[in-house]
Amino acid sequence: MAIEVRIKKKLGNFQLDIDFKTDENRIGILGASGCGKSMTLKCIAGIETPDEGRIIVDGTLLYDSAKKISLKPQKRHIGYLFQNYALFPAMTVEENIAAGLQGGKEEKRRRVVEMMEKFQLLGLGKQLPGELSGGQQQRVALARIMAYEPEVILLDEPFSALDDFLKDRLAQEMLDLLKDYRGTVVLVSHSRDEIYRFTRELLTMADGMQISYGGTREIFANPGRKETARLTGCKNIAEAKRIDGRHLEVPEWGITLCLNENIPEKVAFVGVRAHEFIPVWGDAGSNCIPVNVKSSAILPFERKYFLAGAEGSEEDICWFLQRDQWPLIDRKGMPDFLMMSEEKILLLE
Repeated sequence: MAIEVRIKKKLGNFQLDIDFKTDENRIGILGASGCGKSMTLKCIAGIETPDEGRIIVDGTLLYDSAKKISLKPQKRHIGYLFQNYALFPAMTVEENIAAGLQGGKEEKRRRVVEMMEKFQLLGLGKQLPGELSGGQQQRVALARIMAYEPEVILLDEPFSALDDFLKDRLAQEMLDLLKDYRGTVVLVSHSRDEIYRFTRELLTMADGMQISYGGTREIFANPGRKETARLTGCKNIAEAKRIDGRHLEVPEWGITLCLNENIPEKVAFVGVRAHEFIPVWGDAGSNCIPVNVKSSAILPFERKYFLAGAEGSEEDICWFLQRDQWPLIDRKGMPDFLMMSEEKILLLE
């Protein structure tokens, strides 16, 4: 199912500017809080109206400023799962699922039972939302959306208010519930783990602006831009000066990187993820930084070391060590250097 979103909207000093088109049906929008992710969803759903642009879902024009077309939310066949699920507190599970359904009494009843079976809610039909667990509330909210067979489901940070244990369990549950859904799902989140787990294409945002769009795994592997690298979890980003097609000077790290690939002229930053360093004992090879530990944090499953950069640099270099690597460090001691393999160096604009 194709979806096209090309919209602009101004709110005070805030400017939303989004432009993407895809045939993929699992899309993520990743960005910091307040960057315009939820506003983008609300424009797609028809809750907010853009100032200009157009929105098309599976060939149906939902919004077009030039043609003065703006379908009402109930005409867009879009399901919106809010952060708090937005269940009606005084209505039972059955009544919540039936809310908004069209047709006769028996037809509605049949559809409600069908959804309760699909979402494992049998026996809970007379319960109120306040009597349900978080997972049960999520299933009721999804059942209510799926009952009227939307073409698109919008998920607005559905796990942000949950603790880590419940978040992981409900995330997997939602994946299972949506695996047979053939429509488009758009997930908004500031969590890179949720985005990586759920989506196949990714849009990254900052301050209302679209930074990048492409395959989720491809963007994580090669972010291309400094802002996208940060959003995808890269802890070490530094300014870089291109010397020639194979060399980059990185003053903050006190190093000149030597690469085999041709370095594009637009490169202005380099990045290395905190878990991608290779420890080196003895003499330094190419693309190595000295290990000068300023502080550390020993966690149950990870050790975090914060290293000094070049003299005068205010930014620490982060080196994160997974538990399976601890025995090597415990046996040999702290390395003298950390090496950056070429394929793990991110070249960024």
